[in-house]
Amino acid sequence: MKRLFQFFLLLLITTICTSASSQKLAEDDCEFEGKKLYGKIRFVESASNADVKIKIVNSFPDIKVKLVENFADDCGEWQVVEYGEDLKVYVAESFADIKVKFVTSFPGMD
Repeated sequence: MKRLFQFFLLLLITTICTSASSQKLAEDDCEFEGKKLYGKIRFVESASNADVKIKIVNSFPDIKVKLVENFADDCGEWQVVEYGEDLKVYVAESFADIKVKFVTSFPGMD
């Protein structure tokens, strides 16, 4: 009986952790908390002004980003602008929302 209880407790904890992590980052829609992760991006200097905080990594990214000059219409394509942005991004060393790797080809989420 004790083993059965431990099994159900482990199953419950796993389910809660999985559902909590999947709510923030939606890979199917290329979104984070309802904000699309492509389009016109403006980098901000304050975390309080940002829609999303990123950490730049070389391995195990949540999204691969390609910087483009025009037509940032696909997942992971970012056009950096000074105004008229779709998303405000702050680069953080710790407590980041998502991990980003900048690439020259094949942007998007795995």
